[in-house]
Amino acid sequence: MNAKLAEWGYRPTGAKADDITAVTELLALAALKDGGRRISLHLADQDHQALILVLSHQQNHAQGPGGEDLLRRVTGLGVVSCGTDTDEGDGGCRRWAVTDL
Repeated sequence: MNAKLAEWGYRPTGAKADDITAVTELLALAALKDGGRRISLHLADQDHQALILVLSHQQNHAQGPGGEDLLRRVTGLGVVSCGTDTDEGDGGCRRWAVTDL
């Protein structure tokens, strides 16, 4: 994640780089717990912020989109905003976080 951000001209270092990695790991692990065979990870940037988005592609996901513990943990890593919802296209769960760069 941090390598891609560096390609785009952002250079998160130290605690910020660690937090971005931790947020990505938390979102990906939550998606894996849905039990599907695949997940997708997307990264976007705009106005010195990064969007980290993970899709589980698994219908009837175990945790549901709420995941309050997940959101508390992600928020604790200094993100600007985060959330979960259901992807209407495939029924999987979307988990996302926006962080300042």
